Amino acid sequence: MTVHKLSRADARRVAVRAQLLDARAPGGMLDVVRRLTLLQNDPATAVAPSADLVLWSRLGSAYRPGQLRDALDEQALLELHGMVRPPEDIALYRAEMAEWPGRPPLREWQEDLREWVDANNGCRLDILHRLRADGPLTTRELPDTCEIPWRSSGWTDNRNVTKLLGFLVQRGEVAAAGRRGPDRLWDLAERVYPDDVVPYEEALRRRDERRLSALGIARAKAPKSPSEPDDVGAAGEPATVEGVKGQWRVDPRHLDQSFTGRVALLSPLDRLVYDRRRLTELFEYDYQLEMFKPAAKRRWGYWAMPILDGDRLVGKLDAAADRRAGVFRVHAIHQDVPFTHAMTAAVQHEISDLADWLGLDLVLPA
Repeated sequence: MTVHKLSRADARRVAVRAQLLDARAPGGMLDVVRRLTLLQNDPATAVAPSADLVLWSRLGSAYRPGQLRDALDEQALLELHGMVRPPEDIALYRAEMAEWPGRPPLREWQEDLREWVDANNGCRLDILHRLRADGPLTTRELPDTCEIPWRSSGWTDNRNVTKLLGFLVQRGEVAAAGRRGPDRLWDLAERVYPDDVVPYEEALRRRDERRLSALGIARAKAPKSPSEPDDVGAAGEPATVEGVKGQWRVDPRHLDQSFTGRVALLSPLDRLVYDRRRLTELFEYDYQLEMFKPAAKRRWGYWAMPILDGDRLVGKLDAAADRRAGVFRVHAIHQDVPFTHAMTAAVQHEISDLADWLGLDLVLPA
């Protein structure tokens, strides 16, 4: 098979196009989620929930806050493992669920999880019975009849129902079913998920293909990720990137296309920037999410938003939504490269649009 030889600019444009961040107007919210394959449903709201910011950065004011929650409540989109996904993609995870906690040989920690769930099978059955009779229900409405408490050195210590629900989701027995107020609702998976199941090996292959379609270009293997993997196996076709060591996989459908860029403000959890190694290699962009750092050690801000200009990441926006005061307060605009007059105007326009979308008055630094 021919190995595609790409410049860094070529590779960046493939990535930007695949993530629907070029100048083409994408479809509506459901189409965007299907093409991106997932949205990370993170609760941080320094500016707005990350999933909402990802949709706004693609759809602008055509996307209104609340549309995503409505889609989840109506199960037009589903949540699995903290990610919002198209319902049809759930079929790619069902075979893996059936083999929980994994294919043999199991590691010690997998054996420990299985033993804990087995020891609390009575509570498992109580939860499933209650959901069948009265679901969907919140965590607080489900019985804790665990005989063996969950032990942890962290915040989950003795949170028996929370941990058991997580494992029942991984087993494909329980599913997230929207929200009631701030609380997530749970129901039997058979009442939430489509019936389709894709065989295990085929599902892994198709997940790699879907991931590459959304990323455009990625490594065949990448370091372990706490959420969605960043690698794509044998999906796509081989490629090299000038000035970057090693081989990549590229989705050929994103090659040899015209490119027109735009300015966009991105969530720190946006998939264009989430894989920090790929971000450094392709975009030569220095970035970390600093919300967990002491304020004195932050370079760019608590929730600094990467600034995209065409196929380059050119700076960070340090801003916060102060909803009590009714303002969107910009603390700083960090320029990684000197902004031209056109870039400055475009960035300021995006900031103003973001404030309007949030329904807040814009306050710029003095």
